[in-house]
This record gives sequence, C-alpha cells and structure tokens, in this order.
Amino acid sequence: MSLPSALRHLVAATAIALLPITAQAAGVLHRGNGAEPETLDPQKSTGVPEANLQRDLFEGLVTEAADGKLIPGAATAWTASEDGLTYRFTLRPDGKWSDGTPVTAEDFVWSWRRLLDPAQASKYAFMLWPLKNAEKFSKGEIKDAAEIGVKAEGPGTLVVTLERPTPYLIGLLAHHASYPVNRKAIETHGDRWTRPGNLVGNGAFTLAEWTPQDRIRIDRSKTFHDVANVALDSVYYYPTEDIQAEYKRYRAGELDITYLIPPDQIAAARRDMPNDVRIVPYFGTYYYALNLTRAPFKDNVKLRQALSLAIDRDAIVEKVAKAGEMPAYAWVPPNTGNYRNPAIAIASKTQGEREAMAKTLLAEAGFGPGKPPVEVEILYNTNDLHKRVAIAVAAMWEQKLGVKARLVNQEWKVYLDMGREMQFDVRRAAWIGDYDDAWSFLELLKSDVGKQNPARYENPAYDDLLRRSAGERDLDARARLMAEAEVMMLNDVPIIPIWHYVSRALVKPYVKGRIDNVQDFHPSRWMSVAK
Repeated sequence: MSLPSALRHLVAATAIALLPITAQAAGVLHRGNGAEPETLDPQKSTGVPEANLQRDLFEGLVTEAADGKLIPGAATAWTASEDGLTYRFTLRPDGKWSDGTPVTAEDFVWSWRRLLDPAQASKYAFMLWPLKNAEKFSKGEIKDAAEIGVKAEGPGTLVVTLERPTPYLIGLLAHHASYPVNRKAIETHGDRWTRPGNLVGNGAFTLAEWTPQDRIRIDRSKTFHDVANVALDSVYYYPTEDIQAEYKRYRAGELDITYLIPPDQIAAARRDMPNDVRIVPYFGTYYYALNLTRAPFKDNVKLRQALSLAIDRDAIVEKVAKAGEMPAYAWVPPNTGNYRNPAIAIASKTQGEREAMAKTLLAEAGFGPGKPPVEVEILYNTNDLHKRVAIAVAAMWEQKLGVKARLVNQEWKVYLDMGREMQFDVRRAAWIGDYDDAWSFLELLKSDVGKQNPARYENPAYDDLLRRSAGERDLDARARLMAEAEVMMLNDVPIIPIWHYVSRALVKPYVKGRIDNVQDFHPSRWMSVAK
C-alpha cells in the first residue's frame, strides 16, 4: 500500500480556521489523515489515507482487532480443505448494510468479480489472483466471471477455490480490495456512489459529510453488528498535507491524533509531551523507484547500481528522518512472518567502500568526469520530509558522482497519476505491507501486476521464482525461493530502498483503545475519548 503526505499552507490554514477552537467532546474523535483521499471506493484506491477511512466504513470477511491481529469480520468462521485449495466462510447472520439489508455471500461474489473485471482496471486486482481463474479473468484471457473460484452456497456461505495453496490468504482477505461493496448503491449512483447520502457500507461507521480539502465526518452505524461496543458517535478525518500545520493544530487542542510528527519536532515532542508520542516499528519501506521504461535507466543496470550505492542511508535516517528508522538495503522489512531476510552484500560495506564501488560502476556505465549522465528528475509528493530527503539524495549524487538532479514537487493526486503513467525519472515512494508475508512486498515487482509495479520492472527469472514460491507448501522452501528472488531484484536495482519505517504519531492520553502495532492499523471502532 502506497503512502502519501500533505496540502499546501493555504489549504492547511483554511482548515485550521474551520476547526473548533477547543478540544473535542466525549464521543467524538478528530484524526489527522495525510492527503485528501483520491476515492473511498475500496476497489479503486491505493493509499493509506483512503484505507484508514475504508477500515471504518466497510468490513471484509476478516478484520483487525485493536492490536492489529486478525479476527472474524463479516464472516464468523472458516474452514480449509486438507489440500489447502478450498475455503468455506460462514457469514454472520446479523451482518447488515447501512441501509438495513442483509450482507450475503452473493455480495462478496459480485464485489470480487467487480474488482477483477478488466474494465475496472483496479490497481489491486492482483490481490485476488490466488483464486482459481482470477488472474486469467482479470487479464481478459477468460470472459466468464462464473469461472472465478468464488461462489455463494445460499446467503450465508461463501466458497473460495484457489489455484494453489496460499498461506497468506486470510491476511489478504482483511485488505480493503476484498471488502464487499453495495451493488444497488453502485448501480444507482454510478461514480458518485461514494458521496455522503449515497455510500452504503457494512462497517462500524457511515459517511455523513465530506468537504474536500477540509474534513470528512463519519457517524456510528446503527446497523453494524457490533454497534453496542462502538463507543464513538462521530469521527472527523482531516487531510493534512502540511505536517507542520497539523502539529500546530494538535498543540492547540484541535486534533486528538496526528497522522505524522514532523522530524524536526520529534525531540521537542518527546520533551514536552512524552505521554503523547507514539513511535513504533512499522511494516513498510521508504524507497526511490527508477523508471525502467526510458533513458537513462532503461537497460543500464550499472548506472542504477551506482546511484543506489552513492546514497548514504545512515546519514539520511540520522539527520533527516530522525525518528529511529532503520537504513534499508533490503526490500522486505525485518521480522516478516515465515521469512528470513537474505544477506545483502552492500549492507556490510562502509559508506566509503560503497561510494568507491559507485564511481567504478558509473565509469563502466560509460559516464564519469567530463561525461555525466543527463540530468534526472526526482518526483515527490508535497511533504517537508520528502523534500528534505530529495535534497539530500540530490546532493549526494552530485557530490559523489557528478549526477545532477532536479526536484519536482506535486500534490498527492497529481503525484499518483504521474507515477502510474511513468512521467518521472526517479520517484519517491513507500510500500506498506498489506499482510504479514514477504509476498506482500515481492509481488509488487512482478512484471504482470501492471501499474502497481513502480518501476515497470520485468525479469522472467524473478517472476519464475515467485511463481514457484507460490506453489510451495513447505514454508521454509517457500521462504528460500522468495529470498533468492529478492536478492535478484535488488541486484537489478529497479528500486532503491532507503529506510524501513517507524510509525510516528501524537495521540492524546485521553484517547483509549488505540494500540500500537507494526502495521499501524487503528480502526475507530475500538477507540474512545475519555475525559
């Protein structure tokens, strides 16, 4: 899942003026939420701000507890066949849409077919490719949606058939792409079905208000199956691209939870508000993607390797990020379930040794003193931290290699569009694992995942290793295949990992039920405001 950041100072200032002056009433929670959502359609969005809202408005077969662990959601239970190819999900009899109608197995069948429909061009269609014939259908190789491995056996039983055993299936089904969507609402309202008054969800909250670039209000759903245990009456989400402005709002008592803490305010926050600071390991990697569809990076692996080696990751995490991030030479974060991170040769080198290697590789690529590569552009979305990282990387490339870089800043939606259409040389990006498995990261670089592949990396040997790992039931053997694929990809340098994340937020002590977890999942249904 890709990460965003924040709005212009003018917009932030306007939002401040519209916020209440004093802290919030009990039963109401105010949350900073990064960028303005691109959409609330679970099958069309890609970002974290969207997923935060969707986690409140919808519920998948499986959902997350307050600590991030998987628990039953729209399904009360499930069983798997001995060969691991068939799952049967029992839907809860009290599951209802916000319009009061029952949530049925057929709702999931229709929603999943919609996700996989090539006409939808969903960026997350590949999430359901483990289902039998799902990949072929989403690629247009078969036309009959009935051949996809999902069917309803009456209103209360969903049967899922897989191409091959998928150890991470249950985690995958907690992802927003697999949420059910309401067919009647979509067919009635078309693209406007996600607007207030039109959106019908099955989550703990309903969409009450959406003022673009200002706020989104959601209210407790009267039809939610666990409504008796939802403490909050309303939650306000605020797009906050200017994280310095967000920090000021929090200090003024206008927010209960921030999306981020500005790096240059972390020390002050720890000093002045030690009980509010939440900095914990986060299942994600901050990286730069290189455009492999055009010069100068297409067919020039040595140039890509040189640029990666010239980045002093230790200096960036210590002097720019400042929140305790871990320098990243691998793609998959450490401590991922059922995975042993491979040894990355350059990680054991000194930065001086890496820079010497970079200069040699640059010369072998045909560049050097008197013949630098053409100037490259670094695209990043509006955020002070991203800007500072880009400035640091550009300085390192010029000082160490003579490679000049021009910075290109765009707001979130424009940045996303430019990334999908490959309108960049180098792009700031991040990936947050959708479930605790290395596949959640490695699949992103497969050649057949379309516009989600950030560099358009294509390596048949890499694809083959992942294909083999997907069919391997022995978890140790599967992990070895994935580790071999990771090393192969990193040597090709379609992306440059820079750090493994920590989440960093400010949370008022009176907010209860927000439990730190590595995936930074915090559904509002578990939280309360106790003053």
